[in-house]
Parts: sequence; C-alpha cells; structure tokens
Amino acid sequence: MSAMKRKAVQQKSQIRWKRKVLAALLVAFCLASLALMETQYSRIVSLASLRHRFAVKPKIAFLFIARNRLPLDMVWDAFFKGEDNRFSIYVHSRPGFLFNKATTRSSYFLNRQVNDSIQVDWGEASMIEAERILLRHALTDPFNERFVFVSDSCIPLYNFSYMYDYIMSTSTSFVDSFADTKEGRYNPKMNPIIPVYNWRKGSQWVVLTRKHAEVVINDTTVFPMFQEHCKRRSLPEFWRDHPFPADPAKEHNCIPDEHYVQTLLANYLSLCNAILFPNIQQEGFEGEL
Repeated sequence: MSAMKRKAVQQKSQIRWKRKVLAALLVAFCLASLALMETQYSRIVSLASLRHRFAVKPKIAFLFIARNRLPLDMVWDAFFKGEDNRFSIYVHSRPGFLFNKATTRSSYFLNRQVNDSIQVDWGEASMIEAERILLRHALTDPFNERFVFVSDSCIPLYNFSYMYDYIMSTSTSFVDSFADTKEGRYNPKMNPIIPVYNWRKGSQWVVLTRKHAEVVINDTTVFPMFQEHCKRRSLPEFWRDHPFPADPAKEHNCIPDEHYVQTLLANYLSLCNAILFPNIQQEGFEGEL
C-alpha cells in the first residue's frame, strides 16, 4: 500500500510540475507576444509620425502679374512668413526684369520671375498669354493644386491659414463669370468655335483647380479666336498709326482678360455636357465639374 501511495504522490507531483512548466511557458509566451506587439506598435507610431512630419502638403501657387517690381512685396512677405511648405510663387514681369536684392525687399520673391515673359499691353491678348505662361510654369510642380492670379496692386485681407483652408475646402475653382449680353463685345466671327451662348465676362483674378489650369494651357481653339477677334476699340490718338475704322461705333470693344478664362471654361463645360448628356439642350447649360 505504501508503495502505491508513493507512486500516486509521485504522479501527482509530476502533474503539478508539468502544470507549472506549462503555466510558465504560457506566461512567457504572453509576455513575448506583448513585447512584440509593443515594439510593432512603436514602429508604426514612429513611421506615422515621420510620414506626417515629412508629408508634402498640397500647395497654392500665387501667380503675380506685374509691370516691373512689386511695390507691396513686404505686405506679402508678412503674409507668407512661416508657411513655406504650403505655397509657391511665380512672377510675370516685363522681359529682362529680375527679382534680386536690388529690386525686392522680400526673400520670397528672389529669382521668382519666369524666364520667358513677354511684353504685356492692357486690353490685348498678350495679357492672357502671360497668364498661360504663369500656369505652364506652375503646373511643373505636381504639388501645386490651386492657382491664384494676383496683380501687383493686390493685398491679402486675411492671414495665410484662413485663405489656405478656405481655398482648399472645396474642389471647385473660384471664377467670377456671367453671361455678357448687353455690351456688344462678342464678335460673331468667333462662331462656331465660340457660340454666343458661351460668351462670358468676369474678373481676371481667378482661383483655378489643377484640372481647370490644365484646360487653360492645353487650349488651342479658344485662344486663337481671342487673338484674332477680341481686341479693344482703337483710340483716336492711335488712328494715325493704324487703319482708320470705317465706323468706330461698330467696333467690338473686347478686353480679352475680362472674358477669356470664363468663356473657355463655359465652352469646355458645354462640350463635356454635350458628351455626357447628348439629348439635353446645351445652351446656357454649364453644370459643375
């Protein structure tokens, strides 16, 4: 009996020992798993932090159209300060003009002039060609997602963060555009490339999305029409240098920069809608893209 008891005690002891070993192994496994999970979590957090720190945010391209220097450069300097990764600057000024330490007080404008600028005359198609040049340069940066046209006399009314958030909060362009039916600026010779129902007017100081900026630089149909048929009315002081108009009152006094982007986008949207909705009358039907 004593031998049997001893054997039973030994078996129980072995079972208890095995259970302790198994429990120890399970605890060790759990601790190792927790340590591994903690390490992986720390790595994920570190990578996410690095990604967030070095992520390139979408930028706003500020496209300045200037005669020569920018007289309000220090106002813009204060506006841009501390926001270096959220904007880019391009300046179109007269050919040969350089933005250096002698011509600007702001480091943000140093060497920001485009190298293929043209002579711009008010009321001529050269103004919209200057806009297209600026867009071509700005579109080479893939992080530029909005394109803002600014004159040399413009100043910001709000701080950068407010303007950035406002512009980036929507996927649409900001374009002042309305049907121009009273001033007689539309030239019937533009038809059918530019039908009268797509003729628009508005401010040239627009904000474009990247998609619409690409529409502008890729345009090969509307721009030539503006070059040929959208011209300001000749002034009497220039009649000695140009052919005298048969009837000055019948001239189409067309200012290209007040019509080009608006009319181009109306034409573009009409074409898109004609493809998407072929059975709908397109006259005045623009929709939103």
